Amino acid sequence: MEDIEEEELLNLSLATVTDSSGGDMKRKRKRSRADHVFNPLMNSYEGCSEAKIYRLLQMREQMIKLDHKKKAAVEETGKGLHLIHLLLITATAADENNVGSALENLTELYQSVSFTGDSVQRVVAYFADGLAARLLTKKSPFYDMIMKEPTSEEEFLAFTDLYRVSPYYQLAHFTANQAILEAYEKEEDNNNSALHVIDFDVSYGFQWPSLIQSLSEKASSGNRISLRITGFGKSAEELQETESRLVSFAKGFRNLVFEFQGLLRGSKLINLRKKKNETVAVNLVFHLNTLNDSLKISDTLKSIRSLNPSIVVLAEQEGSRSPRSFLSRFMESLHYFAAMFDSLDDFLPLESSERLSIEKNHLGKEIKSMLNYDKDDANCPRYDKMETWKGRMEGHGFAGMKLSSKSLIQAKLLLKIRTHYCPLQFDGESGGGFKVFERDDGKAISLGWQDRCLITASAWHCV
Repeated sequence: MEDIEEEELLNLSLATVTDSSGGDMKRKRKRSRADHVFNPLMNSYEGCSEAKIYRLLQMREQMIKLDHKKKAAVEETGKGLHLIHLLLITATAADENNVGSALENLTELYQSVSFTGDSVQRVVAYFADGLAARLLTKKSPFYDMIMKEPTSEEEFLAFTDLYRVSPYYQLAHFTANQAILEAYEKEEDNNNSALHVIDFDVSYGFQWPSLIQSLSEKASSGNRISLRITGFGKSAEELQETESRLVSFAKGFRNLVFEFQGLLRGSKLINLRKKKNETVAVNLVFHLNTLNDSLKISDTLKSIRSLNPSIVVLAEQEGSRSPRSFLSRFMESLHYFAAMFDSLDDFLPLESSERLSIEKNHLGKEIKSMLNYDKDDANCPRYDKMETWKGRMEGHGFAGMKLSSKSLIQAKLLLKIRTHYCPLQFDGESGGGFKVFERDDGKAISLGWQDRCLITASAWHCV
């Protein structure tokens, strides 16, 4: 249905193309209609022919129609490296405002990429879409067609599928939960059997069922454990759904007293402590990168420090982007998403509907958004090296904690369960597939795919 809608919109606009065989009045009339559609673009595209834009959109539409047929042809000719090379040339042209060259290169790319081909074709197809939208700009009637957002339900299902099949999110969550559990156990004699987790991005709440279960295994009918989660979310609806999901799950554990408080992002940390001497844990899994601004990160860490928590758990996508230029953001994103798309080969066949959902409604959405943030957009995520985050934490009164051997064993076991086709890689080993390894003298655990580090998890305490 979506492809049909895109085709109708494209055909409607292509009908405005100038017919060189008509009379002068007819040409003027058709030119006027075309200018009405593309005029917002043309102010930025001096010397750029409308025909190149039409050709680009035609090739994209043909790509969508002929996805399955093109896959074999590209694999046979081994054009993977050529596609990456052409994509980089296109990104450079776009960054230099050489719109004509960028459009020509994108048109060529659309003839070779595919949303259902191999991992290289697929990731390049989404990057091509992101660049096409960037070139057309938000003023174009075709921008929204290319950047079409998934529904909240589609986004949730895509996240659920990725969470279920890949160790990416689970490794971060399980490592954080293990550190929180051990912090609770350390204070068990004095915390009145009470744990309070402050989650700065509770999202769908997928992290917490495993902690609920682990705490329940420690509790008894005569010694019930109290778990309170204060979770920050994007909307009241998301928070209500998360609360309902977690409360329903927790009802199955009668020796656990569970309570959830949802707060909208931006709410201040006031009056959060409810029980005397409770163990307080702060969860910063995939949160600080969303703040983008160094001042916001600093303010957040200062407010957390004022709570004097027993433990702060941090997990972030590994990056190395210091400068904020478009090309640096592009290269960082390409390396990361190429690894993510490639890793999906280990869990799902090419034709899998779950894989298509993950790539289109989760990873693909992130790719296109990343390439279309303005230079100073506050919503643009910031991905830095582990050493950078370490410096920020230490600069705000936190010290790294050595993660237990249980955390590493658990991470390796998770990879063994989740990895199907590619061999596992552990410390000191090289080769393909997923790998898990300790860093910073055992104070952090990282998940990598081949030679690319994907995420790093660590734990901190106040000093």
